[in-house]
Amino acid sequence: MHDTRVVITGMGVISPVGLDVPSMWHTLCAGRSGIRPISLFDTTLLKVRIAGEAHGFDPLTVMSAKEARRCDRMTQFTLAALEQALAGSGLAVTPGNADEVGAIVGVGMGGIWTYTRELDVLRDQGPNRVSPLLIPSITADVPAVAVGMRTGARGPTLGVSSACASGTDAIGQAYELIRRGHAAAMFAGGTEAAVTPIGVAAFDRMGALSRRNEPPEAASRPFDRARDGFVMAEGCAILVLEALDCALSRGAQPLAEVVGYAATSDAGHITAPDPTGANAARCIRLALQRAGLRPDQVGYINAHATGTPTGDPAEVQAIRDALGEHAHRVAVSATKSMTGHLLGAAGALEAAICVQVLRHGLIPPTINLDDPDPACDLDCVPHRARPATVEVALSNSFGFGGHNSCLVLRAWRG
Repeated sequence: MHDTRVVITGMGVISPVGLDVPSMWHTLCAGRSGIRPISLFDTTLLKVRIAGEAHGFDPLTVMSAKEARRCDRMTQFTLAALEQALAGSGLAVTPGNADEVGAIVGVGMGGIWTYTRELDVLRDQGPNRVSPLLIPSITADVPAVAVGMRTGARGPTLGVSSACASGTDAIGQAYELIRRGHAAAMFAGGTEAAVTPIGVAAFDRMGALSRRNEPPEAASRPFDRARDGFVMAEGCAILVLEALDCALSRGAQPLAEVVGYAATSDAGHITAPDPTGANAARCIRLALQRAGLRPDQVGYINAHATGTPTGDPAEVQAIRDALGEHAHRVAVSATKSMTGHLLGAAGALEAAICVQVLRHGLIPPTINLDDPDPACDLDCVPHRARPATVEVALSNSFGFGGHNSCLVLRAWRG
């Protein structure tokens, strides 16, 4: 059994708060929301008219117009984030190392933009006009396949789909492949482009979304007594994970180290979390045990915290149970208050945010926390970013269907 150390050497981000890592980080630390009125389609008939769009995203910055037409928006995001991650890491996939480099990308909803467009074609023009590229545009493996095709990576290439935990699980599984010696490097993360008419309508019909359309920047309210659901968002984060010796041998500068990962299941309800948080707590404990760390060594938690009435208290209870007395001493922020909920990409974006916390010694705030729910009584870093030297950070993701996932990241001090 190998036990290879795994580091992060590059990151790329497409998000509602910035189209690269520096702009994303600046916006979050300034406490500014990326939630706006939806501009991607007409919302006249919808009750929910706000979302976190990837404002200003242009796929033609990373691909030709022909390639963009053949890609779903989720894959366009993936390739744009990949280019940033490659540039930051300096990793080159060559014929000599391609077999040891792979890709795992998580997605919750798949290519829903392309799917709904082609349904319109089927209805209006008939089956002979449906695109022959429909299937290879919409399935969950497509973003990872696109990464492999773009880079030439021929190692393990997988799509992961575990609802809102997909991005975290993709990074966790990539970490495990490298740790066990099955790969030298992996491109890992999550992508989602589900801000569509059917996506918004469906989540709203479930009662999951905030209907606080005015003002939109105040709609996402994790831990606040007035929270009324999450705000849908879109985007992508791709991280470059490498075996430590491979990274150092080529002169790369690690950004942080991945030291633990765990996943559990509630095996309960198709959407609602276990209100006791028992299996989410077990997930956090397992991740820390596998990292060889004590609860009191955790300095920061990026909470899943979507702003739903049931989800936030369940996560707080899980953190209390897993960390014991230390739960009330650790900084816990809900960056979805600014980004909205990127669904399958959320965990990957939040892992990238944790890396920035470890590197820069600044904890982004939970905005809109005006009237804290007494059931959410942790240190939730309200309103303003906070300077803090953090050595260990947790990134929590808890998805519909009872998926619980947790990553443990450690600062790289050379």
